[in-house]
Amino acid sequence: MTARTAPWAPVPDPLPVPCFDAHTHLDMLTEPVERALAEASQAGITRVVTVGVDVPTSRWAADCAAAHGNVYAAVAIHPNDTARARDGLDSEGRPTGFAGTDEVLAEIARLAALPRVRAVGETGLDYYRDTAPPRLQREWFAAHIEIAKATGKALMIHDREAHDDVLAVLEEQGPPERVIFHCFSGGADLAKRCADAGYVMSFAGNLTFPSAVNLREAAEVAPADLILVETDAPYLTPVPNRGRQNAPAQVAHTLRAVAQVKRMDVADLAAAVAATGERVFGRWDDDQAGGPPR
Repeated sequence: MTARTAPWAPVPDPLPVPCFDAHTHLDMLTEPVERALAEASQAGITRVVTVGVDVPTSRWAADCAAAHGNVYAAVAIHPNDTARARDGLDSEGRPTGFAGTDEVLAEIARLAALPRVRAVGETGLDYYRDTAPPRLQREWFAAHIEIAKATGKALMIHDREAHDDVLAVLEEQGPPERVIFHCFSGGADLAKRCADAGYVMSFAGNLTFPSAVNLREAAEVAPADLILVETDAPYLTPVPNRGRQNAPAQVAHTLRAVAQVKRMDVADLAAAVAATGERVFGRWDDDQAGGPPR
């Protein structure tokens, strides 16, 4: 059984104040978007950011955000898919109609400029899998950084076993104003380095796993105003629903777990996360204002 075929997880108890899911893949869920959003709202998750990993899913994310007032989008080529994208293929190996690096990145830049696309991501480096050479990943990561700066959108980073190189590329290129480490995967040391640089750390459901001591240590030292929470649905379903399919509603469990780690009231943390979300992605109530808050 995989994350996409697992049974649907039950809706958590509602949060005391509204919050949001900073990173999800609505296109990968087995249930309709409308159900996922409705159940998220029941749990107090009133907004979501749905994320692309190649040209087709980035287009889908942008279209989904345009169709739903409580959805924003992020667009990019995932580091694991950079070699396929260069060759005109999507993440499943199917032709996209876009050939070569320049043409693909031009389409990502076009999508990133749309008003309801609020981030360039997920981009970055993944040294855990070997589907794309590290040098190629670094080239595409650098190009995405430039797109984020040119469009004034946040940069949403995928970092897996590549902490030092991710930080090095950011320093070499010069980071955009707003940087998010999606599905934060480091420990307390990386959290301190990110905090010193003003980078936002987004924690996913794996923080609730018993083995994830390093993630809880990272969340403990991360400043509350640099924390987001996410599902990365349909993956990484938090305890107590691990083994079921993840969906935006489940981020309520992760937020409660982070609050416990930080010894904060759940309502206070939810309010802080919501405020950080508006600082990073722009005002949630202004559908026409792309980029940062005015």
